[in-house]
Amino acid sequence: MPSPRSARLIAVVTVMTSLAVSAPYEPVAAALADTTTTNAGTEAAGGAQTGVLGKEPTTLTELRREAQKAYKSIEDANRALVARQKKFGTVEKELATKLQSLQQATAELNKLRKPLSDLASSMYQDPSLDGLSPFFRAGNGTETLRRIADLDHLVAGRNNVLGDAVKLLERQQKLAQEAQELRAASLLQEAQLSAQVTALRKRSSTLVRSLTKALIKLGVKIGNGTKGAGGCDPTRIGQAAQYPNGLLPKTILCPLPQAGEELRADAAIAFADLNIAYKKRFGASMCISDSYRNLGEQQSIYYQRPGFAATPGKSNHGLGLAVDLCGGVQSFRSVQFNWLEANSKRYGWIHPDWSYHSPFEPWHWEYDPQLGSLL
Repeated sequence: MPSPRSARLIAVVTVMTSLAVSAPYEPVAAALADTTTTNAGTEAAGGAQTGVLGKEPTTLTELRREAQKAYKSIEDANRALVARQKKFGTVEKELATKLQSLQQATAELNKLRKPLSDLASSMYQDPSLDGLSPFFRAGNGTETLRRIADLDHLVAGRNNVLGDAVKLLERQQKLAQEAQELRAASLLQEAQLSAQVTALRKRSSTLVRSLTKALIKLGVKIGNGTKGAGGCDPTRIGQAAQYPNGLLPKTILCPLPQAGEELRADAAIAFADLNIAYKKRFGASMCISDSYRNLGEQQSIYYQRPGFAATPGKSNHGLGLAVDLCGGVQSFRSVQFNWLEANSKRYGWIHPDWSYHSPFEPWHWEYDPQLGSLL
């Protein structure tokens, strides 16, 4: 039967697990139902894209950030769980040692009990040991003294056996309690971590679904409807980094609102968010002349425009992190260029230094993952 302390530990495990799994989460209202209004207000307030502490995400960038944070928390919790499980292996060895000691204590106790049992049995079965009469029989007294000495020896031995038995019994009970509480504490910690991972997975999935719905509402043609973000899932950008330049598979690329154009998930989400603000300012979406380029396209452009295209396999276009823009942005110091230069960093997009002079490419803009991660 569990000790009161163990029972309390097990009860805490049950309650914490049920609370963590059933904790409600309210997704972004109507999947950014009023995204344009939200971003307009954000731009007027200075373009801050991070949500107020304690509030749910309200922009695409905040959704992307929260989804990535939740995913990273899952990874951290999983690492903690693995570490806990390794530590639990050590605890299991300690527990096994205690249980072995418990078995030895039980065996010793049984061994010490046997002489008492044998003594009681022999005294009960020996008809010559009838009360005190053997000690008062006629004779020279030697036999009587011998019998009294034997009796004293048996009584002393009995007392020693009983004393050792009591100590072993106390040790047995202590070991049993320690073993039980050790296991209960391990189960508690493992249950806490498992419940945390479950809750984080649920939140991450909810955020990705909300993000997918918001992108679809903006015209992004995401495959499989709202059931999965596919290449637009920002928690998968680590997979994109594993592929060589220009060899990113379709499953890693996220479509842009402009048909036929696509980027890596974090870049595409940030671009969609930037495009909302741009459309609010100019009344039309940004014009894209090029985005992700596979290796074959890089080679073709390199030979068509020598000196104006990166070496194949070296272009940021091949990483899904760059776009070439039109619609006025391609004209240096146009009102569109100046607006984008002033506002793009709020969304993680930059006009790289080299593109101002060598070669001069006002149309070329890149997403900076490091800058984007700080938003």
